[in-house]
Amino acid sequence: MIQTIKKIFEPTIKWDDDSLIDYILELEDRIEVLEEENLNFRSSIYEMESRLETKINNIHPVTYNIQGADNV
Repeated sequence: MIQTIKKIFEPTIKWDDDSLIDYILELEDRIEVLEEENLNFRSSIYEMESRLETKINNIHPVTYNIQGADNV
């Protein structure tokens, strides 16, 4: 029974030192790529925000001259 439980919870992938180091290096490379993509994404978002604010600021609101019966 104990052997069965140990077998269930033991890791399915056996790592030797070289393959583990290679896997860690691969993950570090992926992290660098994702960080760069994140930086590019943020830059694009800030650029879009800036353009949107510029467009909003260029819109002139309509001014209504509404006068009540007392102001006539």
